[in-house]
Amino acid sequence: MKKTIALLLVLTVFTSFNTPKELTWTAIGDSITYLNGRPELTKNRISTGYMNEVVKKLPNIHFVNQGHSGWTAKAIADNIENLGLEKADFYSVFLGTNDWWTGLPIGTLSDYQNNTGNQTVYGSYRTIVNKILSLNSKAVIILMTPLQRTDYVDLNNPSVFIPGDYTAKNGVFLSQYADAIKTIAETEDFKLVDLYYKSGVTLKNAVNYRRLRDPQTGQYKNYTYPDFITIPYHPATDDYPYPVNAMNMTYDGLHPSDKGHERIAQMLVKIMRKY
Repeated sequence: MKKTIALLLVLTVFTSFNTPKELTWTAIGDSITYLNGRPELTKNRISTGYMNEVVKKLPNIHFVNQGHSGWTAKAIADNIENLGLEKADFYSVFLGTNDWWTGLPIGTLSDYQNNTGNQTVYGSYRTIVNKILSLNSKAVIILMTPLQRTDYVDLNNPSVFIPGDYTAKNGVFLSQYADAIKTIAETEDFKLVDLYYKSGVTLKNAVNYRRLRDPQTGQYKNYTYPDFITIPYHPATDDYPYPVNAMNMTYDGLHPSDKGHERIAQMLVKIMRKY
């Protein structure tokens, strides 16, 4: 009887040390985050999302999707009290690509340090971070830089075209937004998932090709980067330029494919598995 009780105690202690703690994760972001679990919005070109891929590998983590399509850091900051954010163990903030295209000023680190308001990227991140820390001062905060992006054509509205980040918007490159996010992470000693520089997603592999009409012959041809950036696209008369076979790290030049989401998840798991 004593041996049985002793064995049960040993098994209980062993189990307690080997059962991963249940952890919560709030993922704050834009449409890339929002599309997780909503494949129908991509005409089923994706079947997963980076959050789903993380929890496949770390099933003790449970996430809340706080993705908001089209939102910038300013939009998140302006609405931070209305999002229903709750206490969590992890908070990831994955923004920047819409900030670049809409021309939200980056500002300076002093905007973040002095909490100057939501008129700049730095100031908006201060508001977001303040809210996170008010919910859990011991939370693991993970800042994520935006992905490199090529020419974006909306799958559901092909008339929406945005050039890739090989060009500047209002004289500013997407890489400068990534650099600002990196600066905040380094200043605060937050965790950083540097997708822009270290994910391996590039202008060259965002898509395999764009299918466009040859200006000389009028016949469709598959153009790779950077050749396709000089070829006209006419949404009123041309086919959607990214057929399924054109998908690589993204399915539309901007939003990650399953392969792209897997790459994001790999970088997150390296950080989150430590906890």
